[in-house]
This record gives sequence, C-alpha cells and structure tokens, in this order.
Amino acid sequence: VDDDWTYGFPELSKEQHEAIKKSKRISNPGCYPTGFIGLTRPLVDAGIIPKGTPLTINAISGYSGGGKGLMEIYESGDAEPWGSYGFTLSHKHIPEMAKYSGLGKKPIFQPAVASFDQGMVVSVPLHYAWLKKGTKGKDIHAALAKYYEGSQFIEVMPAGESEIKEAGLLERGAFLRPDTLKNTNKMQLFVFYNDEEEVAVLCARLDNLGKGASGAAVQNLNLALGLEEDTGL
Repeated sequence: VDDDWTYGFPELSKEQHEAIKKSKRISNPGCYPTGFIGLTRPLVDAGIIPKGTPLTINAISGYSGGGKGLMEIYESGDAEPWGSYGFTLSHKHIPEMAKYSGLGKKPIFQPAVASFDQGMVVSVPLHYAWLKKGTKGKDIHAALAKYYEGSQFIEVMPAGESEIKEAGLLERGAFLRPDTLKNTNKMQLFVFYNDEEEVAVLCARLDNLGKGASGAAVQNLNLALGLEEDTGL
C-alpha cells in the first residue's frame, strides 16, 4: 500500500497497466486481494457498489499459501482437512483490499486453507440493498464483463448458476472446484445471483501460486522489461 510503489495488478485499469511498464518499484498483489479486488473494483468504478460499503470475504486456499512450514504439515498427513484462521480480524492483506478495491472501507476477511496444494476461491456475498438502486444480477455480470473485455488472463464466466452449470463449470453440477486453474496465470470470475431474494455471491477462482503470486510477478516483470505480457506464462 506504499504510494512509492506501483501496485502490480495490470488489469486494475489501463492507467495501471501503463504505470507498471514505467515503474522501477512494483509491489506484487497478495493472492486473496487479487480475487477480491478483481471482483469489486469494476463494480465500485461503475457505481454499483458504493464506496464505503462494508463487505465480507469468505475464501479458501490450497495449503501451499502457508509456505514451506504449512506444506510440510499437510504433506505429512497430520493436518486437519480444513481450517479457518485470521481470527484477529486484522489480516495483513486487509489494507490492500480496502485501498485498491476503491471501497476505502476495510472488509471482514475470513480465510481458510484445506487439504489441496494449489488453487483458491474468493467469495464476496452481496445484498442488493447495498447496491445502486435497481441493480440486478445481470447488471453485476455485465459490468464485470465490460471491464475485463479483451483481458488475456481474467475471464468473466457465464451469468448465474443455470448458465454456469450448463457450461460444465460446476463439479457434479453443484460444486465450484478451487484447483481448476492450477499452474496458470488465469483468473475466472463468477456471478451467482437470485433476483427474487435480492442477493448475489461473487466468486473468483485462481491459482494462489499463479495469478495470486509468481504468475503475477512474471506478468509484471514482462511489462517492466517491454516483453510480451504472456512470456513464460
């Protein structure tokens, strides 16, 4: 969040993409913030989510996100199958999320790790009452699709559960698997919604070690060196 460093999320805006090309100091985004900011920044910019809205993030990551120590524990077979953490409610990524989402309000962040090595799903629930008056699920989806149109690494998936299910994107027609994008620099954004109940859940799926870490670092390095953005990716 240091203003002397350029935030390394090229898809944040066209201006951010150009700023990274010229920067000598680039800060690589965290994996959880990549998902949260990727979902919310377009909606804040579009006026759909008002600035200052108090949001909640529920997220699960592969155990590799905890580094060598946690990897050794999980791979020894002695670890719990799933565990939530961050109960101080002051996780190190929260300031980053508040700043670069454009919300200016720190979200409540509830991360978890589970017994798979790579991949993650970041989920953000929304009540329509919090949003711009008249907003429906299709409006949320359209705003994201417009924002990321032509993006090489971020893809907005079909709108709503029925279309997502028809596209074969849910395991056994019901489950959003977290490790589908393992070993890639891709991120997929999903909009699940129920207009009758006036609620939506936004989900970002990515590799915590790819677009959430080293993939993003390589992408930023490519931009800074004047290479093709997808070199090595």
